[in-house]
Amino acid sequence: MVKITKRMRKLREQINIHKEYDIIEALKILKELALSTFIESVDIAIQLGIDTRKANQNIRGSVILPHGIGRKIKVAVFSEGENSRIAKNAGADVVGMEDLAQIIKKDDYDFDVIIASPDAMPLVSQLGHILGPKGLMPNPKIGTVTSDIGKAVTNAKLGQINYRNDKNGIIHTIVGKVDFDEWMLKENIETLLISIKKNQPAKSSGNFLKQIHISTTMGIGIKIHHNSLSLIN
Repeated sequence: MVKITKRMRKLREQINIHKEYDIIEALKILKELALSTFIESVDIAIQLGIDTRKANQNIRGSVILPHGIGRKIKVAVFSEGENSRIAKNAGADVVGMEDLAQIIKKDDYDFDVIIASPDAMPLVSQLGHILGPKGLMPNPKIGTVTSDIGKAVTNAKLGQINYRNDKNGIIHTIVGKVDFDEWMLKENIETLLISIKKNQPAKSSGNFLKQIHISTTMGIGIKIHHNSLSLIN
């Protein structure tokens, strides 16, 4: 049996964990209950109606949130030559090849996004066992393996997030900070959900977006009523 902390028990007493809340009401509650000494992130968990045992039903994608995620995105780029110059001009924090690979191997980094030009992939593929589990492995499906390095870096800096479901069919990701206005968080969430729906597998059946919960870093999850979100029904 999982023990519930006194703080979490107190939070539970202030919401109905079985109720589906209107998105704006839920966001107001999250902001009221966020009493940490730091500005907490707002996270979302989306339960999908997919069979994760089937490769063609797993979801992976990326989207630029209109209001970003509330912090500076640290971007590393595997490239050389002209692409290296383009990456630096676009605002990449670290650009390199073997030297960057050594940083990764030493686990001495805090990158949010790693981008690679196609010619760098033979080197990057050797780091798959390190980057894969952290969700940082460059992938052409989400635009992080690309010949257009400048655009990829710019998008990442603008607040592009990458998402994929876990083995339980749930997508977890950040959608902003608790000090964002409610309407900003709502628009970020709707933008994410629209992107996920566009990636809905043809073979999935029944209700695709089964449950949606939002929470803060230190807070409790609140279930969201689908009808309070635009453009996803």
